[in-house]
Amino acid sequence: MPELIRVSDISKYDGQEVVVEGWVYNRTDKGKLAFLLVRDGSGFVQCVAFKGDLDEALFDRISHLPQETSVVITGTVRADKRAPGIPGGYEIGIIDLKIIQLADEDYPMALKEHGVDFALDNRHLWIRMPSQWAILRIRATVISAIQEFLDDNGFIRMDTPILTPAAVEGTTTLFETPYFDEGVAYLAQSGQLYNEANIMAFGKVYCFGPTFRAEKSKTRRHLTEFWMVEPEAAFCDLDGLMELEEQFISHIVQRVLRERKPELLSLGRDLSKLESITPPFPRISYDEAAQMIAEIREASDDQEEKELLAFEWGMDFGAPHETALTQKFDKPVFVYGYPTQVKAFYMEPWPGRPEVCKSADLLAPEGYGEICGGSERMSSHELLLQRIHDHKLPEEAYQWYLDLRRFGSVPHSGFGMGVERTVAWLCGTEHIRETIPFPRTIKRVYP
Repeated sequence: MPELIRVSDISKYDGQEVVVEGWVYNRTDKGKLAFLLVRDGSGFVQCVAFKGDLDEALFDRISHLPQETSVVITGTVRADKRAPGIPGGYEIGIIDLKIIQLADEDYPMALKEHGVDFALDNRHLWIRMPSQWAILRIRATVISAIQEFLDDNGFIRMDTPILTPAAVEGTTTLFETPYFDEGVAYLAQSGQLYNEANIMAFGKVYCFGPTFRAEKSKTRRHLTEFWMVEPEAAFCDLDGLMELEEQFISHIVQRVLRERKPELLSLGRDLSKLESITPPFPRISYDEAAQMIAEIREASDDQEEKELLAFEWGMDFGAPHETALTQKFDKPVFVYGYPTQVKAFYMEPWPGRPEVCKSADLLAPEGYGEICGGSERMSSHELLLQRIHDHKLPEEAYQWYLDLRRFGSVPHSGFGMGVERTVAWLCGTEHIRETIPFPRTIKRVYP
């Protein structure tokens, strides 16, 4: 019996008779020849039916198959550099074809241009298209590479709560929900505070899961529900944290290049932009970055650009500022030492400069902005308590967090990396909504 294969492994079967189970993505008829582009979840392959080799009724059925009909194809693999597909370069000469389910003719995501809203309304079908399929395959490899690096470097995965009693990043971006007799709880913005407890038991930990931000942002970089990995390490300062991040990001990029080259190429990605992503990454202070932005703005002849790049010390960087900065580098760049006023309450102050904190954002090149945000955490009980009061946060909700500074406090650091922003950068995708199977935005919770 012919062997059942995955399309991704087709190069191993040149000249052999095989079986492929999948769906008809496209069909082209040319008289005595019918071409099916068939996908099986692992790839896309061209299957060729020649009228002279098949029963007339079978050839007629093949010539009229609607898009997304599910089929089982038996045929012979042959190498052909011209053959389309992912990975491409091989096709299957059809010997037999069985229809599992004949799809309806009115397939919503037919092969033509569709508006964004229509595509998102039909996201359950849009993910079948080669571009979306490739992006989500790359996402899966990114997730695997994240866990591989951290597991291999002494980090232990600790799952942190989705429901929390208090804010991590700020009270204005919380999703609130009733919680029995306890009043209200909030969907987690981050697992970081719990990770700080975990490192005091395990040294190096990470959490990895969905996080929620209720900010009403409509930019191409924002989702209300996204996935974030958050490593945290005891006895680690800001310099050690940046070294960890550049090793971590480089590992992810190189793994994607190694395992998902066909998918990247199918998206039209310039691989040379990714091949240079190796340590070390450039590092500039917030002060230096602010000066660079001022110089870029001064040199610009475009009034609109000048307005977008308007900046004063003490502001956080917006997308135009980050884009302008990263155009100066061909690797991700660290910007460290942000003003305390634009960062979270728990960040360690810079020695001798209380208006600056030991924070670092890692900005991806090509205008993709922040992919990692981290800091050295405050280790002093007195200073942390004062900061909680300064931010008008409820002390009782953070009592357990303050305890970490009373019983064996040490210098410690951590960062969060958004999976979707990282995937968007690696794929060269314009909008983050394409980097998660079912995106949630301020105006979308369907499907």
